[in-house]
Parts: sequence; structure tokens; C-alpha cells
Amino acid sequence: MSAAEPIRLLDIGASWAEVAAEAEPAVLEVLRSGQWALGPRVQAFEEEMAAYVGARHGVGVASGTDALLLALMALDVGPGDEVVTTPFTFFSTASVIVRAGATPVFADIGEADCLLDPAAASAVLSPRTRALIPVHLYGQCVDGAAFDAMARRQQIAIVEDACQAIGATRGIARAGSFGDLAAFSFYPTKNLSAAGDAGIVTTNDDALAARVRRLRVHGSEKRYEHIELGLNSRLDALQAVILSIRLQRLAAWNEARGILADRYDELLAAHGISDRVRPLQRHEGTHVFHQYIVRADRRDELREWLAGRGIGSEVYYPIPLHLQECFTDLGYREGDFPVAERAAREVLALPIYPGLTEAEQVRVIEAIRDFLDS
Repeated sequence: MSAAEPIRLLDIGASWAEVAAEAEPAVLEVLRSGQWALGPRVQAFEEEMAAYVGARHGVGVASGTDALLLALMALDVGPGDEVVTTPFTFFSTASVIVRAGATPVFADIGEADCLLDPAAASAVLSPRTRALIPVHLYGQCVDGAAFDAMARRQQIAIVEDACQAIGATRGIARAGSFGDLAAFSFYPTKNLSAAGDAGIVTTNDDALAARVRRLRVHGSEKRYEHIELGLNSRLDALQAVILSIRLQRLAAWNEARGILADRYDELLAAHGISDRVRPLQRHEGTHVFHQYIVRADRRDELREWLAGRGIGSEVYYPIPLHLQECFTDLGYREGDFPVAERAAREVLALPIYPGLTEAEQVRVIEAIRDFLDS
């Protein structure tokens, strides 16, 4: 490739090309069937996904955000309740708490891994705490054993935000298998992606699974009879059939991401810049590298430098949630979560996706080295 060609942060088209020969006829078959919402194809994917995660049930829904909200609704989280989570994550993690009528309570993250710190979370538990939402950020699992012990001790629920971590493991647990419920997103940028919005809730609890199934169709178990207020959050059959096909390739795609991440580590070390552009700590288990994140002191200047050389990058996330304007009434101020605030100033996602070449990775790291030497 020529030096002038851009290097994308993510190449969605390439991943579709890999499955197109199988997926396009399957999509056409769904269209011709007339069964477009829920139905047997959705049920088949739900069962496949539950088996992959290691959970008893999967309930397909319209998005990862809905998966989180429906999980809280199934637990009867509502007004007067508090839910502890991280301020360093995508907006949905906290917005669904408010949508459920409860109050988000934030706790700081680990310096080395940017994951919710169990000790910090434990310190903000109160008699009003009803649930924890630990986030498996960037493709790496939180310390599930620590959060499980905390939840059992305090008799509170765990909702895993596994939207970025399908296939990730830590210890003996796979993301989505140890909480009371877990939420996954299949947004087009995810490791397992749909052709639009889609999500799933996984759980080992029969009653919670039945509740989520009811809540996703307006609180109804029998047509036109509504037991409770729910949402309209069905998984489309079109998305389900695409996801079923792509799920068969997920292990290989995640393995490819791991190889790319290892190569980035090696290139950073070989160019002598690992101490100035710092990869996040990796824990035991399987990291699926939804993002490859580095931390840099002059992050915004570095990103501008890369863009000028045709190299994509992104900041996940530039404003921690406790400083978002819509959460002003929670009473948090700058300085309340210094580790998360520092991460928001430093983190940068580099291009990573199956199909990224070694030559492209070399070009990324050489551009970073040139910036640091400039």
C-alpha cells in the first residue's frame, strides 16, 4: 500500500466481505419468509449466544442500551435505589440507571487497566445500593471474583456491561456468565456486529430470563394482555441470522485481534517508546481487544499528528460521566475521580481489526515515534 493511503480505525466493510457469500442469501431468505421480528431465527441465535457465553438463557433485544435497561427493570431497580458503576465508560451504562428511575453512584477506576476498581466500588456502597454494573471495558474483563464476593456479602445484584467484551475471560468465567444478568451490544463497531443496532441479555436465572422476555414486548406474555409496563425492544430476525453466521467466526476474529495487539506491544518496545505511549495492563485470561488503547501525555496533539498522516484513531472516552452536563444534579465535581479524569485526558485507541496488516501497524507506530521525536 502507498504511504498516502489512509489507515482506518476500523474496517467494517472487510468483515462483511468475509461473510457475504453466506449471509446475503440467508438475509434474502428471511425477507421472503415474512417473519422479520423475533421468531425461530431469533430463538436459534439466542440459544447459540447463551451457549457461547456459558449462560442458561439469552434474550435478544434491540440494542446494548436496551439490554442494560431491561436487566435493571427485571431486577425491579427503580426510584430510591442506587446503582454503583464506573464514570469511565460509554454513556449508556449510566443513562439506563437514570431511565430506570434510580441514581448512579460512581467509583474510580484502576490506574493501569481503566477498569472499575473493586475497592473503590465497595467504599461507596450504601443501604440504598441495589446493584453493581461493572464494565468489561475495551475487551477485558473486570475482576469478577471480587465483584461477586462483594455482591454476595451485600446481597445486591450484578449486571455485567459486557457490550465490549464478547469472548473475553478472566479466571474461569467468560464475560456475561457470572452476573445476575449481562448485557451485550452488537452495534456495527463491536467484535460481533450486526448490520445496525442489536443486543442480548444473558442470565442463568430462569425467572429473570422470563421477565426480560416479557418486558421486551411491552410487558406482555399473551397478545394484547399486559402484565406490566415494558419496552418495544425486539431483536429482528434479519439481525439474528447475520449474527448467527458471524458468531461462527468470532473466535478466529478475536484471536486475530490478540495477534495484532501483541504486535503493537512488540513494535512499541522495539522503537523504545513503550514508556511514553503506554499500553494498558493485561490481566490473566482472554482479552479480545475491542480496542487497543495506549495512554499518552500529549494525546490530543498525537491524535492530530496521526490524522495528518492518514491514520485513524479515537478517544474512548474524552469526558468522564460524572462531568457530563446531564448528570450535574448528581453533585459530582472535577477532582472527584482523578484516575478516571486522567485517563480521559490520555487514552487513545489505535487501529485494530482483522485484516490490518503488519506494514500498516509499523506505519502507525513509526508515526507515533516521529511525533515523540518532533
